Amino acid sequence: MGQTTPTKKALISVSDKTGVADFAKSLSELGIEILSTGGTAKTLGDAGVAVTKVENVTGAKEILGGRVKTLHPAIHGGILGIRNNPEHAKQMTENGIEPIDIVVVNLYPFERTIAKKGVSFSEAIENIDIGGPAMVRAAAKNHAFVAVVTDPADYPALLEEIKNSGAVGEQTRLALARKAFALTARYDSAITAFFSQNGVSESEKTGGAGFPQSIAINLTKRMDLRYGENPHQKGAFYTEQTTEACVSTAKQIQGKELSLNNIYDTDSAFELVKEFDPADGVACVIVKHNNPCGVALGETPADAFTKAKQCDPVSAFGGIVALNREADEGIARLIAEMFVEVVIAPRFSEECVKILSEKENLRVLETPAINGKGTGNYDIKKVAGGALIQDRDSTADEDFESAASPTERKPSAAETADMRFAWKVCKHVKSNAIVFARNGATIGIGAGQMSRVDSVKLAAMKAQSPTGGCVMASDAFFPFRDGIDEAAKAGIKAVVHPGGSIRDEETTSAANEHAMAVLLTGVRHFKH
Repeated sequence: MGQTTPTKKALISVSDKTGVADFAKSLSELGIEILSTGGTAKTLGDAGVAVTKVENVTGAKEILGGRVKTLHPAIHGGILGIRNNPEHAKQMTENGIEPIDIVVVNLYPFERTIAKKGVSFSEAIENIDIGGPAMVRAAAKNHAFVAVVTDPADYPALLEEIKNSGAVGEQTRLALARKAFALTARYDSAITAFFSQNGVSESEKTGGAGFPQSIAINLTKRMDLRYGENPHQKGAFYTEQTTEACVSTAKQIQGKELSLNNIYDTDSAFELVKEFDPADGVACVIVKHNNPCGVALGETPADAFTKAKQCDPVSAFGGIVALNREADEGIARLIAEMFVEVVIAPRFSEECVKILSEKENLRVLETPAINGKGTGNYDIKKVAGGALIQDRDSTADEDFESAASPTERKPSAAETADMRFAWKVCKHVKSNAIVFARNGATIGIGAGQMSRVDSVKLAAMKAQSPTGGCVMASDAFFPFRDGIDEAAKAGIKAVVHPGGSIRDEETTSAANEHAMAVLLTGVRHFKH
């Protein structure tokens, strides 16, 4: 067990200088000597705080552009020395090492650096802290005698405790050590994750697939949730460091707290709407239980929303609405007329926010501007005792670059445009997935059936408008001609699917019998 002794010396070396000058000034006023390094020492000195530079303690100047500052026995001995160990005390005295009671350190912003778009490998490397984690770990290990402070949010409570008792108590030191080890674990995890995805040599790849032998996943808790997928399950929301426009970087500007299902469904809705470039026009997606129940392009947000809702108005009740452009007054008035769980968009006009605020439970999430589809990081699916890891499925438009038509009738320009639209939607529908579309709007969606022909039948059954003249997209090939025959009964005129079945000729022949045009993309888009 450690012991609580009066606090006499604090070492302060921080990257995030929030509140540090006031904190150091207060410590100094309590008679605590302040040791510091480099930029931190200058910040404190400029604020009028008396500072002893670390180089005056170690007798060694900072070298290598600041890479070596605190890696010295005079510093680490002062942190790691066991105060009630006679041998430690003897060695510290012989070497002129004085105890350091508080270590205030936060680390180079590696996570924030690698989250920047276009960051270079060398810039990332220069933001890997060495001396900081060493001091944090040393102080956390010796928490029986040393308080380690890694978060500016802890300054006020720590100061109050020292003012009241002259020292930092045992329970506080333990709590701070726990927090410090969590920080260094997350920091190292972020570095490992970065290296696992950058600069991996061929010899390190597994089977040439580009995946390293071990992968670190770096997540930070953003919030606790009321419960998990069901009320008897506990839940929390963890996020990565990213600048990508997504549910994890969205800011909630009104409404009830988000549930696990809200977040999961909102992610599905927004990732789908990102398939449609905002520069090309407005897109609206409505999702329910992780599947789209309506998607449409429109002249305005209200127009797109109206068309999307028409696909399946019953399922749209209580759904998630996602837009790829600013939500305005027009769509706000339509949303106000129905029950919606969440609205997510890159921007909301003032009038839109005013109207939506009348529905105080409605959750409104604003994201950064959409700048293309997300391509970074891995797609991870948890299984019992492990995880399946793959690249993100980031293609859709690209699939049409080499698409070929094997049928006698070739698709018209209008049909091709609708097939592109339906193909993007189909990629985000649970397999087996079928999408009927016309004029930039979904007409019927068949999701999650165990046989593809049943998904075709379901899409026809769910359609609220006549399906004649629609195109159809399928996330995988048709194993038999029955899917094409059922589509013909619904009046489908053109079909896009990957192809690749041993019965492609049979399904193409069926399409020819029905005067359908077919495009084969050669790319499958299963979603499980």
